[in-house]
Amino acid sequence: MNGSHLSVVVDLSPSQWHLSSLHQPYPLDLGSFVSQLLAFLNAHIASRHENSLAVFGAFPGKSVLLYSSAIPPAETPSTPSALVGALTKSLCYINRLTLEFNASTANATEGLEPLTLSDPRILILSVSPDQTASYIPVMNSIFSAQKLKVTIDACQIYGPETVFLQQAAHLTGGSYIYLERRDALLQYLTMTFLPPPSVRHTISVPTQDKIDFRAACFCHKNIVDVGFVCSVCLSSFTKFPIKTLQRLNAARPSLPLASASQSRNPSAPSTPMKTDGRASATPFRSGETPLGPGGLPHSGNINVNGTPHTNGAKNGLGSSG
Repeated sequence: MNGSHLSVVVDLSPSQWHLSSLHQPYPLDLGSFVSQLLAFLNAHIASRHENSLAVFGAFPGKSVLLYSSAIPPAETPSTPSALVGALTKSLCYINRLTLEFNASTANATEGLEPLTLSDPRILILSVSPDQTASYIPVMNSIFSAQKLKVTIDACQIYGPETVFLQQAAHLTGGSYIYLERRDALLQYLTMTFLPPPSVRHTISVPTQDKIDFRAACFCHKNIVDVGFVCSVCLSSFTKFPIKTLQRLNAARPSLPLASASQSRNPSAPSTPMKTDGRASATPFRSGETPLGPGGLPHSGNINVNGTPHTNGAKNGLGSSG
């Protein structure tokens, strides 16, 4: 039994599928239709290894090949969303509008301070996690927004909370909201982001309870809790660079050879002498008169005639010979 080829043409008219999903005895929306169609197509492919399949979509005004088993799917790398590019374009657009507004009002306000757009702001609706590789461009965009006095609002609809959007909203005076219930998106947008920044201090606007100020390291592009910060450029690193340690070790002054040899072979300390219950650091040598405290001769070492004696004549007795 040879394989069988099946070509499926699907009518994808939006208006007709909308009418099909309305309340009637047996409604069918497009989502339910696609799930049941996929089960049928998988059954055709699984029934025999040699079977082939092609799916064509009939859209209003055009037709598109949606799937073909004979053509292997192209491996398209998952490119992250260009959030930084869109944010930069928004800032450039606001700056251009400000310049055009100043040029149009230059004649009317000649000699006065140039006017600016009232309460310019940017609302970011994000569903992607943080892109640690774009930490520096995001921070540059935040600083540009501060200079242009542009407020950045952020709403995280899906995924984990983003560190960079929290910092962007905090540093520019905006609001950051993590959407816990996605079915209430319109209510969150209306209550939080509809009022302009100039009137938000007079009404109760939901704000962020805590702000994550962690930064991304320059070595691995990871968000770190504890790291090493350069005191010159304020760059953060996960680990202290070993090359820096080598440079510091090479710049350390070396000890002289004499001092090094003396430190390796220290001389034996002299034995202290005990006088009146106290130790003296002055060494006692044979043939010398021991001294008392203050450098004076001890009373037990003085002869009858008042002169101190040596080891050869003690207690006023000389040699018999």
